[in-house]
Amino acid sequence: QVQLVESGGGLVQAGGSLRLSCAASGRTSSVYAMGWFRQAPGKERELMARVRRSGAYTYYEDSVKGRFTISMDNAKNTVYLQMNRLKPEDTAVYYCAATRMLNGYSAADFGSWGQGTQVTVSS
Repeated sequence: QVQLVESGGGLVQAGGSLRLSCAASGRTSSVYAMGWFRQAPGKERELMARVRRSGAYTYYEDSVKGRFTISMDNAKNTVYLQMNRLKPEDTAVYYCAATRMLNGYSAADFGSWGQGTQVTVSS
């Protein structure tokens, strides 16, 4: 079992930046990749960014490419999401998640989840 604890959410004006952190503990050796999802009210939980534990490969959803950066610090068992040029439509609860699947990209493929952190972007 892997435990995940997120931090770093908050309120920011449009155009601003936030950095989310997710500290992992437990059986982290079983994790193949980490991801950041977000869920806005009335919408499904969507994968925004994903990174292999090695840090060798990253994936971004189209709407955040060029603005968000996901990174791993394996020494600290922590994954980060740097979010720049934030927009009001980025407002959501952001979740950190871990998968043991090579090609896991949907929420159902991720077996461990953090509690979520609210990000609110004002216009």
